[in-house]
Amino acid sequence: MLLQRNKLGSVRPPKRCRSDMDSTSASDIVIIHGNSHPDLANLVAERMGVKSGGCSVFHKTNRETMVEIGDSVRGKDIYIIQTGTKDANNNIMELLIMAYACKTSSARSIVGVIPYLPYSKQCKMRKRGCIVSKLLAKMMCTSGLTHIITMDLHQKEIQGFFDIPVDNLRASPFLLQYIQESIPDYRNSVIVARNPNSAKKATSYAERLRLGIGVIHGEHKEAESDQVDGRYSPPPNSSYDVADTVEMCLPATPSRARTISVSVGVPEHPQKVKPPLNLVGDVNGRIAIMVDDLIDDVQSFVAAADVLKENGACKIYVLATHGLLSSDAPRLIEESAIDEVVVTNTIPHEVQKLQCHKIKTIDISILIAEAIRRIHNKESMSYLFRNVTLED
Repeated sequence: MLLQRNKLGSVRPPKRCRSDMDSTSASDIVIIHGNSHPDLANLVAERMGVKSGGCSVFHKTNRETMVEIGDSVRGKDIYIIQTGTKDANNNIMELLIMAYACKTSSARSIVGVIPYLPYSKQCKMRKRGCIVSKLLAKMMCTSGLTHIITMDLHQKEIQGFFDIPVDNLRASPFLLQYIQESIPDYRNSVIVARNPNSAKKATSYAERLRLGIGVIHGEHKEAESDQVDGRYSPPPNSSYDVADTVEMCLPATPSRARTISVSVGVPEHPQKVKPPLNLVGDVNGRIAIMVDDLIDDVQSFVAAADVLKENGACKIYVLATHGLLSSDAPRLIEESAIDEVVVTNTIPHEVQKLQCHKIKTIDISILIAEAIRRIHNKESMSYLFRNVTLED
Protein backbone atom coordinates (compact mmCIF):
# COMPACT_ATOMS: atom_id res chain seq x y z
CA MET A 1 0.00 0.00 0.00
CA LEU A 2 1.43 3.38 -1.03
CA LEU A 3 1.95 6.03 1.63
CA GLN A 4 0.28 9.39 0.99
CA ARG A 5 1.97 12.74 1.63
CA ASN A 6 0.17 15.84 2.81
CA LYS A 7 0.89 19.39 1.73
CA LEU A 8 3.71 19.78 4.26
CA GLY A 9 5.48 16.71 2.91
CA SER A 10 4.99 14.51 5.98
CA VAL A 11 3.84 10.92 5.58
CA ARG A 12 0.29 10.02 6.56
CA PRO A 13 -0.40 6.42 7.64
CA PRO A 14 -2.99 4.58 5.55
CA LYS A 15 -6.55 4.62 6.89
CA ARG A 16 -7.90 1.35 8.29
CA CYS A 17 -11.45 0.44 7.52
CA ARG A 18 -13.82 -0.56 10.32
CA SER A 19 -13.92 -4.18 9.22
CA ASP A 20 -10.12 -4.46 9.66
CA MET A 21 -10.38 -3.06 13.19
CA ASP A 22 -13.21 -5.38 14.12
CA SER A 23 -11.44 -8.45 12.77
CA THR A 24 -8.21 -7.53 14.57
CA SER A 25 -10.12 -7.01 17.83
CA ALA A 26 -11.94 -10.30 17.49
CA SER A 27 -8.76 -12.19 16.69
CA ASP A 28 -7.23 -10.99 19.96
CA ILE A 29 -9.80 -12.95 22.02
CA VAL A 30 -8.91 -16.49 22.98
CA ILE A 31 -11.40 -18.53 25.04
CA ILE A 32 -10.10 -21.68 26.68
CA HIS A 33 -11.60 -23.93 29.29
CA GLY A 34 -10.84 -26.85 31.55
CA ASN A 35 -12.83 -29.98 32.28
CA SER A 36 -15.29 -28.44 34.74
CA HIS A 37 -17.99 -27.16 32.34
CA PRO A 38 -17.11 -27.41 28.62
CA ASP A 39 -20.76 -27.02 27.59
CA LEU A 40 -20.99 -23.56 29.14
CA ALA A 41 -17.67 -22.54 27.57
CA ASN A 42 -18.88 -23.63 24.13
CA LEU A 43 -22.15 -21.72 24.60
CA VAL A 44 -20.26 -18.53 25.51
CA ALA A 45 -17.86 -18.92 22.57
CA GLU A 46 -20.75 -19.53 20.19
CA ARG A 47 -22.60 -16.42 21.38
CA MET A 48 -19.46 -14.34 20.85
CA GLY A 49 -18.73 -15.83 17.45
CA VAL A 50 -15.31 -16.96 18.63
CA LYS A 51 -13.85 -20.43 18.32
CA SER A 52 -12.87 -22.02 21.62
CA GLY A 53 -9.07 -22.16 21.85
CA GLY A 54 -7.14 -25.37 21.50
CA CYS A 55 -6.31 -26.17 25.12
CA SER A 56 -5.97 -29.73 26.33
CA VAL A 57 -6.27 -30.45 30.05
CA PHE A 58 -5.76 -34.02 31.22
CA HIS A 59 -4.52 -36.02 34.18
CA LYS A 60 -1.53 -38.34 34.16
CA THR A 61 -1.57 -41.78 35.71
CA ASN A 62 -0.27 -40.31 38.97
CA ARG A 63 -3.20 -37.81 38.96
CA GLU A 64 -1.02 -34.79 38.15
CA THR A 65 -2.71 -32.18 35.98
CA MET A 66 -1.21 -31.48 32.55
CA VAL A 67 -2.10 -28.48 30.36
CA GLU A 68 -1.18 -28.09 26.70
CA ILE A 69 -2.15 -24.91 24.80
CA GLY A 70 -2.14 -25.62 21.09
CA ASP A 71 -2.47 -22.07 19.70
CA SER A 72 -0.27 -19.04 20.23
CA VAL A 73 -1.46 -16.71 22.99
CA ARG A 74 1.34 -14.12 22.77
CA GLY A 75 -0.07 -10.61 23.10
CA LYS A 76 -3.68 -11.83 23.23
CA ASP A 77 -6.51 -11.51 25.75
CA ILE A 78 -7.18 -14.91 27.30
CA TYR A 79 -10.49 -15.80 28.93
CA ILE A 80 -10.38 -19.02 30.97
CA ILE A 81 -13.86 -20.42 31.67
CA GLN A 82 -13.64 -22.75 34.66
CA THR A 83 -16.35 -23.16 37.27
CA GLY A 84 -16.47 -25.02 40.56
CA THR A 85 -18.07 -28.46 40.73
CA LYS A 86 -18.02 -31.40 43.15
CA ASP A 87 -14.42 -32.00 42.04
CA ALA A 88 -13.39 -28.58 43.37
CA ASN A 89 -9.71 -29.30 44.01
CA ASN A 90 -9.04 -30.50 40.46
CA ASN A 91 -11.04 -27.55 39.09
CA ILE A 92 -8.81 -25.14 41.01
CA MET A 93 -5.55 -26.77 39.95
CA GLU A 94 -6.62 -26.82 36.31
CA LEU A 95 -7.44 -23.10 36.48
CA LEU A 96 -4.16 -22.18 38.16
CA ILE A 97 -2.04 -24.21 35.74
CA MET A 98 -3.88 -22.84 32.69
CA ALA A 99 -3.42 -19.27 33.95
CA TYR A 100 0.27 -19.78 34.66
CA ALA A 101 0.78 -21.43 31.25
CA CYS A 102 -0.73 -18.36 29.57
CA LYS A 103 1.34 -16.03 31.74
CA THR A 104 4.61 -17.73 30.81
CA SER A 105 3.50 -17.68 27.14
CA SER A 106 3.37 -13.85 27.16
CA ALA A 107 -0.40 -13.38 27.08
CA ARG A 108 -1.44 -9.73 27.30
CA SER A 109 -4.22 -10.30 29.87
CA ILE A 110 -5.67 -13.37 31.55
CA VAL A 111 -9.27 -13.17 32.74
CA GLY A 112 -10.66 -15.97 34.89
CA VAL A 113 -14.36 -16.57 34.22
CA ILE A 114 -15.48 -18.52 37.30
CA PRO A 115 -19.30 -18.61 37.46
CA TYR A 116 -19.23 -20.48 40.78
CA LEU A 117 -16.20 -19.74 42.94
CA PRO A 118 -15.17 -22.85 44.91
CA TYR A 119 -14.65 -22.56 48.68
CA SER A 120 -16.75 -19.39 48.73
CA LYS A 121 -18.63 -20.64 51.79
CA GLN A 122 -15.36 -20.85 53.73
CA CYS A 123 -15.03 -17.07 53.96
CA LYS A 124 -15.22 -16.77 57.74
CA MET A 125 -12.90 -17.75 60.54
CA ARG A 126 -14.17 -20.82 62.39
CA LYS A 127 -12.58 -22.80 65.18
CA ARG A 128 -8.82 -23.05 64.64
CA GLY A 129 -9.14 -23.20 60.86
CA CYS A 130 -8.51 -20.50 58.28
CA ILE A 131 -10.31 -18.37 55.71
CA VAL A 132 -9.85 -20.58 52.66
CA SER A 133 -11.35 -18.02 50.26
CA LYS A 134 -8.49 -15.65 51.09
CA LEU A 135 -5.91 -18.36 50.35
CA LEU A 136 -7.61 -19.20 47.06
CA ALA A 137 -7.67 -15.53 46.05
CA LYS A 138 -3.92 -15.21 46.69
CA MET A 139 -3.22 -18.32 44.63
CA MET A 140 -5.26 -17.01 41.70
CA CYS A 141 -3.52 -13.64 41.75
CA THR A 142 -0.09 -15.29 41.91
CA SER A 143 -0.87 -17.66 39.02
CA GLY A 144 -1.20 -14.70 36.63
CA LEU A 145 -4.90 -13.87 36.50
CA THR A 146 -5.47 -10.17 35.89
CA HIS A 147 -9.26 -10.06 36.24
CA ILE A 148 -12.04 -12.24 37.67
CA ILE A 149 -15.61 -12.61 36.41
CA THR A 150 -17.86 -14.53 38.78
CA MET A 151 -21.52 -14.71 39.67
CA ASP A 152 -23.47 -14.36 42.94
CA LEU A 153 -20.68 -14.79 45.46
CA HIS A 154 -21.80 -16.35 48.73
CA GLN A 155 -20.59 -13.19 50.47
CA LYS A 156 -19.89 -10.05 48.43
CA GLU A 157 -17.01 -9.17 50.76
CA ILE A 158 -14.97 -11.99 49.16
CA GLN A 159 -14.08 -9.48 46.43
CA GLY A 160 -11.84 -7.77 48.97
CA PHE A 161 -9.62 -10.86 49.19
CA PHE A 162 -8.40 -10.32 45.62
CA ASP A 163 -5.68 -7.88 44.54
CA ILE A 164 -7.18 -7.75 41.03
CA PRO A 165 -10.56 -6.45 39.75
CA VAL A 166 -13.54 -8.73 40.43
CA ASP A 167 -16.89 -8.41 38.64
CA ASN A 168 -19.61 -10.16 40.64
CA LEU A 169 -22.45 -10.60 38.16
CA ARG A 170 -26.05 -11.25 39.25
CA ALA A 171 -28.34 -14.00 38.01
CA SER A 172 -31.43 -12.55 39.68
CA PRO A 173 -32.82 -10.93 36.45
CA PHE A 174 -33.01 -14.40 34.86
CA LEU A 175 -34.71 -15.90 37.91
CA LEU A 176 -37.14 -12.98 38.19
CA GLN A 177 -38.02 -13.37 34.54
CA TYR A 178 -38.66 -17.06 35.09
CA ILE A 179 -41.03 -16.29 37.96
CA GLN A 180 -42.99 -13.81 35.85
CA GLU A 181 -43.18 -15.97 32.72
CA SER A 182 -43.20 -19.58 33.92
CA ILE A 183 -45.03 -19.64 37.26
CA PRO A 184 -48.79 -19.43 36.71
CA ASP A 185 -50.53 -16.82 38.83
CA TYR A 186 -47.26 -15.65 40.36
CA ARG A 187 -49.10 -12.64 41.81
CA ASN A 188 -50.51 -15.06 44.36
CA SER A 189 -47.01 -15.91 45.58
CA VAL A 190 -44.96 -15.29 48.70
CA ILE A 191 -41.17 -15.06 48.62
CA VAL A 192 -39.83 -17.19 51.47
CA ALA A 193 -36.43 -17.07 53.16
CA ARG A 194 -35.56 -20.56 54.39
CA ASN A 195 -33.61 -19.03 57.29
CA PRO A 196 -33.08 -15.49 58.65
CA ASN A 197 -29.69 -15.28 56.90
CA SER A 198 -31.31 -15.30 53.46
CA ALA A 199 -33.96 -12.74 54.39
CA LYS A 200 -32.12 -9.94 52.55
CA LYS A 201 -32.16 -11.82 49.26
CA ALA A 202 -35.81 -12.74 49.74
CA THR A 203 -36.64 -9.10 50.48
CA SER A 204 -34.89 -8.01 47.28
CA TYR A 205 -36.96 -10.44 45.19
CA ALA A 206 -40.19 -9.50 46.96
CA GLU A 207 -39.68 -5.78 46.40
CA ARG A 208 -38.97 -6.25 42.70
CA LEU A 209 -42.00 -8.49 42.20
CA ARG A 210 -44.15 -6.48 44.66
CA LEU A 211 -44.99 -9.59 46.64
CA GLY A 212 -45.15 -10.49 50.31
CA ILE A 213 -42.35 -12.15 52.24
CA GLY A 214 -42.11 -14.98 54.75
CA VAL A 215 -39.22 -16.19 56.92
CA ILE A 216 -38.67 -19.67 58.34
CA HIS A 217 -37.04 -19.67 61.75
CA GLY A 218 -36.22 -22.53 64.04
CA GLU A 219 -34.13 -25.46 65.10
CA HIS A 220 -32.74 -26.87 61.84
CA LYS A 221 -29.01 -26.35 62.44
CA GLU A 222 -27.84 -25.50 58.96
CA ALA A 223 -27.27 -21.75 58.95
CA GLU A 224 -23.69 -20.52 59.24
CA SER A 225 -24.59 -18.35 62.20
CA ASP A 226 -25.51 -21.50 64.16
CA GLN A 227 -22.17 -23.25 63.74
CA VAL A 228 -20.22 -23.46 66.96
CA ASP A 229 -16.83 -21.79 66.94
CA GLY A 230 -15.41 -24.75 68.83
CA ARG A 231 -12.45 -23.21 70.66
CA TYR A 232 -12.73 -24.20 74.31
CA SER A 233 -9.92 -23.25 76.64
CA PRO A 234 -11.45 -21.59 79.71
CA PRO A 235 -9.30 -19.38 81.94
CA PRO A 236 -8.05 -20.86 85.21
CA ASN A 237 -10.76 -20.77 87.86
CA SER A 238 -8.94 -18.83 90.55
CA SER A 239 -10.41 -16.37 93.02
CA TYR A 240 -7.46 -14.03 92.82
CA ASP A 241 -5.78 -12.83 89.62
CA VAL A 242 -4.00 -9.82 88.18
CA ALA A 243 -7.23 -8.01 87.33
CA ASP A 244 -8.34 -8.21 90.96
CA THR A 245 -4.96 -6.83 92.07
CA VAL A 246 -5.23 -3.88 89.70
CA GLU A 247 -8.84 -3.26 90.80
CA MET A 248 -7.86 -3.09 94.46
CA CYS A 249 -4.85 -0.82 93.88
CA LEU A 250 -6.73 1.79 91.85
CA PRO A 251 -8.24 4.72 93.81
CA ALA A 252 -12.03 4.96 93.98
CA THR A 253 -12.91 7.87 91.69
CA PRO A 254 -16.49 9.00 90.92
CA SER A 255 -16.29 7.52 87.40
CA ARG A 256 -14.99 4.20 88.69
CA ALA A 257 -17.65 4.10 91.38
CA ARG A 258 -20.24 3.76 88.61
CA THR A 259 -18.37 0.85 86.98
CA ILE A 260 -20.06 -2.48 87.51
CA SER A 261 -17.78 -5.50 87.79
CA VAL A 262 -18.85 -9.03 87.02
CA SER A 263 -18.29 -12.08 89.14
CA VAL A 264 -14.87 -13.67 89.29
CA GLY A 265 -13.64 -14.91 85.90
CA VAL A 266 -14.75 -14.39 82.30
CA PRO A 267 -18.52 -14.82 81.84
CA GLU A 268 -19.56 -17.74 79.66
CA HIS A 269 -21.44 -17.07 76.41
CA PRO A 270 -24.97 -18.49 76.70
CA GLN A 271 -25.80 -21.31 74.30
CA LYS A 272 -28.41 -20.72 71.59
CA VAL A 273 -31.71 -22.48 72.15
CA LYS A 274 -34.04 -22.33 69.16
CA PRO A 275 -37.69 -23.33 68.91
CA PRO A 276 -38.86 -25.91 66.35
CA LEU A 277 -39.12 -24.80 62.74
CA ASN A 278 -41.90 -22.27 62.31
CA LEU A 279 -43.00 -19.80 59.67
CA VAL A 280 -43.27 -16.05 60.08
CA GLY A 281 -45.77 -14.96 57.45
CA ASP A 282 -48.88 -16.31 55.71
CA VAL A 283 -48.68 -18.81 52.84
CA ASN A 284 -52.11 -20.40 53.22
CA GLY A 285 -53.53 -21.08 49.74
CA ARG A 286 -50.60 -19.32 48.07
CA ILE A 287 -47.48 -20.21 46.07
CA ALA A 288 -44.29 -20.29 48.14
CA ILE A 289 -41.03 -19.39 46.36
CA MET A 290 -37.80 -19.98 48.26
CA VAL A 291 -34.74 -18.12 46.93
CA ASP A 292 -31.05 -18.64 47.71
CA ASP A 293 -27.63 -18.38 46.08
CA LEU A 294 -26.65 -22.07 46.32
CA ILE A 295 -28.41 -25.44 46.56
CA ASP A 296 -25.99 -28.09 47.74
CA ASP A 297 -27.31 -30.22 50.59
CA VAL A 298 -31.07 -30.03 50.14
CA GLN A 299 -32.14 -31.35 53.54
CA SER A 300 -32.78 -27.84 54.86
CA PHE A 301 -34.89 -27.01 51.79
CA VAL A 302 -36.88 -30.22 52.23
CA ALA A 303 -37.50 -29.44 55.91
CA ALA A 304 -38.58 -25.89 55.00
CA ALA A 305 -40.90 -27.25 52.30
CA ASP A 306 -42.57 -29.50 54.87
CA VAL A 307 -43.21 -26.49 57.10
CA LEU A 308 -44.65 -24.53 54.18
CA LYS A 309 -46.91 -27.43 53.23
CA GLU A 310 -48.16 -27.72 56.81
CA ASN A 311 -49.02 -24.00 56.69
CA GLY A 312 -51.19 -24.43 53.60
CA ALA A 313 -48.88 -23.58 50.66
CA CYS A 314 -50.44 -24.89 47.45
CA LYS A 315 -47.17 -25.02 45.47
CA ILE A 316 -43.52 -24.77 46.48
CA TYR A 317 -40.71 -23.56 44.20
CA VAL A 318 -36.99 -23.31 44.98
CA LEU A 319 -34.87 -20.87 42.95
CA ALA A 320 -31.09 -20.53 43.21
CA THR A 321 -28.15 -19.40 41.11
CA HIS A 322 -25.84 -22.36 41.69
CA GLY A 323 -27.15 -25.92 41.68
CA LEU A 324 -24.40 -28.11 43.11
CA LEU A 325 -26.94 -30.74 44.23
CA SER A 326 -24.48 -33.00 46.05
CA SER A 327 -24.97 -36.50 47.44
CA ASP A 328 -28.52 -37.86 47.10
CA ALA A 329 -30.09 -34.44 46.49
CA PRO A 330 -32.07 -35.57 43.38
CA ARG A 331 -33.75 -38.38 45.33
CA LEU A 332 -34.60 -36.12 48.27
CA ILE A 333 -36.08 -33.50 45.94
CA GLU A 334 -38.10 -36.12 44.08
CA GLU A 335 -39.61 -37.45 47.31
CA SER A 336 -40.18 -34.04 48.92
CA ALA A 337 -43.06 -31.57 48.85
CA ILE A 338 -41.07 -29.31 46.52
CA ASP A 339 -42.77 -28.95 43.13
CA GLU A 340 -39.89 -27.45 41.16
CA VAL A 341 -36.21 -26.56 41.61
CA VAL A 342 -34.89 -23.89 39.23
CA VAL A 343 -31.14 -23.25 38.92
CA THR A 344 -28.83 -21.71 36.33
CA ASN A 345 -26.18 -23.54 34.34
CA THR A 346 -23.22 -22.09 36.26
CA ILE A 347 -22.57 -25.67 37.42
CA PRO A 348 -23.18 -28.78 35.27
CA HIS A 349 -26.02 -30.92 36.63
CA GLU A 350 -27.23 -32.97 33.68
CA VAL A 351 -26.90 -36.22 35.62
CA GLN A 352 -29.04 -34.87 38.44
CA LYS A 353 -31.71 -33.80 35.95
CA LEU A 354 -31.94 -37.37 34.67
CA GLN A 355 -32.53 -38.56 38.24
CA CYS A 356 -35.14 -35.93 39.12
CA HIS A 357 -37.67 -34.41 36.72
CA LYS A 358 -38.33 -31.47 39.07
CA ILE A 359 -34.98 -29.79 38.29
CA LYS A 360 -35.11 -27.04 35.63
CA THR A 361 -32.19 -25.05 34.16
CA ILE A 362 -31.86 -21.44 33.02
CA ASP A 363 -29.10 -20.54 30.56
CA ILE A 364 -26.99 -17.54 31.66
CA SER A 365 -24.29 -17.81 28.97
CA ILE A 366 -25.52 -14.58 27.33
CA LEU A 367 -24.64 -12.62 30.49
CA ILE A 368 -21.12 -14.04 30.63
CA ALA A 369 -20.61 -13.40 26.91
CA GLU A 370 -21.73 -9.77 27.30
CA ALA A 371 -19.38 -9.28 30.26
CA ILE A 372 -16.44 -10.64 28.24
CA ARG A 373 -17.32 -8.44 25.27
CA ARG A 374 -17.49 -5.30 27.40
CA ILE A 375 -14.21 -6.03 29.17
CA HIS A 376 -12.43 -6.77 25.90
CA ASN A 377 -13.76 -3.60 24.23
CA LYS A 378 -12.99 -1.57 27.37
CA GLU A 379 -16.63 -0.61 27.79
CA SER A 380 -18.33 0.20 31.06
CA MET A 381 -19.75 -2.72 33.05
CA SER A 382 -22.33 -0.53 34.77
CA TYR A 383 -25.06 -1.63 32.33
CA LEU A 384 -24.88 -5.14 33.81
CA PHE A 385 -25.31 -3.73 37.33
CA ARG A 386 -28.32 -1.50 36.75
CA ASN A 387 -30.64 -1.32 39.76
CA VAL A 388 -28.36 -3.65 41.75
CA THR A 389 -28.40 -2.65 45.40
CA LEU A 390 -26.18 -3.57 48.32
CA GLU A 391 -28.73 -6.16 49.40
CA ASP A 392 -28.60 -8.09 46.08
